[in-house]
Amino acid sequence: MKTTLLLLALAVTAHAAPPPSFFRALHIVETSGRTGAILGDQGRSLGPLQIMRAYHADARIGGDYARCADLDYSRRVVSAYLQRYAPQAWAAGDVKTLARVHNGGPRGASKPATVAYGDKVARLTK
Repeated sequence: MKTTLLLLALAVTAHAAPPPSFFRALHIVETSGRTGAILGDQGRSLGPLQIMRAYHADARIGGDYARCADLDYSRRVVSAYLQRYAPQAWAAGDVKTLARVHNGGPRGASKPATVAYGDKVARLTK
């Protein structure tokens, strides 16, 4: 019985996710809620969540990078990337850490340059 409960708890935790308001907050911070093939970072980022080619590749979901212009596809990319590089933060719904990793890469949560970004996303998530 204990083993079954432990496995169930692990399964639920593994699939936990940040609240939907997290993705809305990222969308607002990245592109003021605009959609489509928005180019940012001097042409290095694409779409409503401003995804770079390396980020897309690291997410390992397949598909063409150009699809990052679509908000739903971009959410899938971000979800896969954050579950890969910040699984504990994902499971805990730690939106500040997730935002910092989104903004600064796999070690973004430890970079001082991402603190303000994480704070802004966290404020908008509430």
